[in-house]
Amino acid sequence: MSPVPPRRHPARRTLRRLLATLGTLLVATVLVAPPSPARAADPLLSQGRPTTASSTENAGTPATNATDGNTGTRWSSAFADPQWLQVDLGATATISRVTLVWEAAYAKAYQIQTSTDGSAWTTVWSTTTGDGGTDDLTVSGTGRYVRMYGTARGTAYGYSLWEFQVYGSTGGGGGCDTATNAAQGRPATASSTENAGTPASAAVDGSLSTRWSSAASDPQWLQVDLGSVRTLCRVVLTWETAYAKAYQIQTSTDGSAWTTVSATTTGDGGTDDLTVSGSGRYVRMYGTVRATGWGYSLWEFAVNTTGGGTTIPGGGSLGPNVITFDPSMSAATIQGQLDSVFHTQESNQFGTQRYALMFKPGDYSGINAQIGFYTSIMGLGRNPGDVRIHGDITVDAGWFNGNATQNFWRSAANMQVFPSAGFTRWAVSQAAPFRRMDIQGDLNLAPNGYGWASGGYIADSRVTGTLQPYSQQQWYTRDSNIGGYLNAVWNMVNSGVVGAPANSFPNPPYTTLGQTPVSRDVPYLYLDSAGNYNVFVPSTRTNASGASWLGGSTPGTSVPLSQFYVAHPGDSAATINAALAQGLNLLFTPGIYPVSETITVNRANTVVLGIGYPTLIPQNGVTPMTVADVDGVRLAGMLFDAGPINSPVLLQVGTAGSTAGHAANATSIQDVFFRIGGAGAGKATTSLVVNQNDALIDHIWAWRADHGTGVGWTVNTADTGLIVNGNNVTALGLFVEHYQKYEVIWNGNNGRTIFFQNELPYDPPSASAWMNGSMVGYAAFKVANAVTSFEGWGMGSYCYFNVDPTIAAYHGFEAPTAGGVRFHDLLTVSLGGNGKITHVINDTGATAQGTDTVPVNVVSYP
Repeated sequence: MSPVPPRRHPARRTLRRLLATLGTLLVATVLVAPPSPARAADPLLSQGRPTTASSTENAGTPATNATDGNTGTRWSSAFADPQWLQVDLGATATISRVTLVWEAAYAKAYQIQTSTDGSAWTTVWSTTTGDGGTDDLTVSGTGRYVRMYGTARGTAYGYSLWEFQVYGSTGGGGGCDTATNAAQGRPATASSTENAGTPASAAVDGSLSTRWSSAASDPQWLQVDLGSVRTLCRVVLTWETAYAKAYQIQTSTDGSAWTTVSATTTGDGGTDDLTVSGSGRYVRMYGTVRATGWGYSLWEFAVNTTGGGTTIPGGGSLGPNVITFDPSMSAATIQGQLDSVFHTQESNQFGTQRYALMFKPGDYSGINAQIGFYTSIMGLGRNPGDVRIHGDITVDAGWFNGNATQNFWRSAANMQVFPSAGFTRWAVSQAAPFRRMDIQGDLNLAPNGYGWASGGYIADSRVTGTLQPYSQQQWYTRDSNIGGYLNAVWNMVNSGVVGAPANSFPNPPYTTLGQTPVSRDVPYLYLDSAGNYNVFVPSTRTNASGASWLGGSTPGTSVPLSQFYVAHPGDSAATINAALAQGLNLLFTPGIYPVSETITVNRANTVVLGIGYPTLIPQNGVTPMTVADVDGVRLAGMLFDAGPINSPVLLQVGTAGSTAGHAANATSIQDVFFRIGGAGAGKATTSLVVNQNDALIDHIWAWRADHGTGVGWTVNTADTGLIVNGNNVTALGLFVEHYQKYEVIWNGNNGRTIFFQNELPYDPPSASAWMNGSMVGYAAFKVANAVTSFEGWGMGSYCYFNVDPTIAAYHGFEAPTAGGVRFHDLLTVSLGGNGKITHVINDTGATAQGTDTVPVNVVSYP
């Protein structure tokens, strides 16, 4: 065994701080210096990329700190030789430069190595006389993986890097890649379409049985966004009968200024195989003379490129359903667009339209953004105060006669609001997160007229006035600051909320935890100072209290959008998997995504983010998404909607039997929602299975539909909403409803759940049809018999047996009798006396019954 290093003396720590400050100043000097002309064209490839190391000194100095672009954070290793730090660039690159910004603990001898597979390494630079500071190295090599391999430390400490930067270029090769259609599955738009059956996307879907066709006039165009600037070598147009006599092939870097790379005035239809030379991100066919009395019509529009044609580009357009507002726009223009979206979405509960409304940093006055179904409104600042709304963001329930219990699937995030009447109305129920909001006034959670609302979720926010639940049945607020509460109905649950009332359940019904044991905020889009999109990935918090941004910017890491595959409706699962395998993160833009093969997330630290409620629908009974048993995957902002053929599971996190620990860098599932039926017949045995240890579940709604289409006991079949097999799993804000067996099964040890809202299935045809052995019905939440440690706070289950109101479910909660299994502040309710729940938990608690809709409470169990 190696000797344990001595604890550091305070004077040593002071010296290291001084050296760190000096190092930071040095970094600033080096990084702002203009690069040499030979290097000017080579971009930084490593920032935000997956980074691993042979060891870390402690949890505060992880490998990712060396590639986060922040010279105030660092990686440091154990105090031994050798040690290494490596970054995955996502694709093979030609490496021209590596910059290492050392902390005081530097390397005396080290090598820079590259690899194509992360296993076999080639040394492209080495030294045995390293002296710390900043090493700016000119190198020559290729590889997907690049590492610093240290063999001799310059101090008694480990190796420590403020930043590890790799520069170079991806792609390569001069031949024309005719095997890869760079246009296939990419976003396509057109000057017009003949009808809904001939959209622009049909010309880039890889199918010769679908087509785009235009209006019958000149000129017309069809364009495709390749996602990044590419070098073009060939364009193939497969014309339908309505072809172009005269047209041009044009390219553009910005979609505005166009350059013609091919032209003809003697087109004769059929297939035009064109050799072209040019570059651009956008490519279009610009038709000026039709050959027939009809419009222009293309079966396929294919584009081939040189230089790494098989590399899938990151970044790109966010698509037509992302509407971006700028402070320079007039209030009337903004209001008109907001009203148009709301008119479409106000009552569009099961429609296919999806929208994201994004506000650039600045001030906006005199607007009222009413938010309907499948609509997300968000600020594009780094912090909520960067986008200031002097007006209103409103959710009400006029479409449903003042009843907000079906105000699902909408969200607000990352904005400061100065409400016109002193309060913001956010009358929602499930799947409507309110995150990173700064309300300068009161927040009213009830619809106009104080009609019913069913439950909701607030995180990382501030309300300077009072939080006013009024008619909300249950509500969960975490890691926030509020001026106070006005009232409570059945249970208002708070964790880490500054200003929350003291714990007093059940009279008044407040469940309050002073801190949230583990939490993090959801990844989000923002614009940097140069106007480029990035995704900010917040750090994990332990024992959090209050909003993360009130003391300064939320800690975390920025990842440029260029490191995301920006998916659009029509993209195939095969393309998405290829992008993930290449090392890209994944951003789903608003829309519907039929998934014909499982989307597999296998790389640690992958971010999978949806905006505007992208909806994944499995085809032919596949599991639409799985996550390997790896560190730090972030899943956020998606709706999984079961298909008509039964899927065994809709989302699986971690492989069955996973045993690895992930406490230092857990996977999180945030604002991820599941639906079985409602928009059409759907079937799935289990919605979410969490096999991974240490995972964080932060706000899910798993819903077997009780209304809509495709609804019935034998129609939208689903056993269980959530199964947790991993140990040390924390759930913050569980909403799980109407499943036909146990709604939640918790098999892992040392689990925690803060807030649970449930309705048992409405539609068992009879007690005999819903038997669990000798007991009537299945508990809403079952902690497995073998579990020895679990704790839950603020959990409720309701019954409303509208097919057979004589049913009496045996209990709402089921758990083993063990000293380590504890519950706090439980309740059951019979809604209007439609059925009964005989006990609250196991054999404890009175019967929930009667038309008064009064909860039965259990303050603690056992």
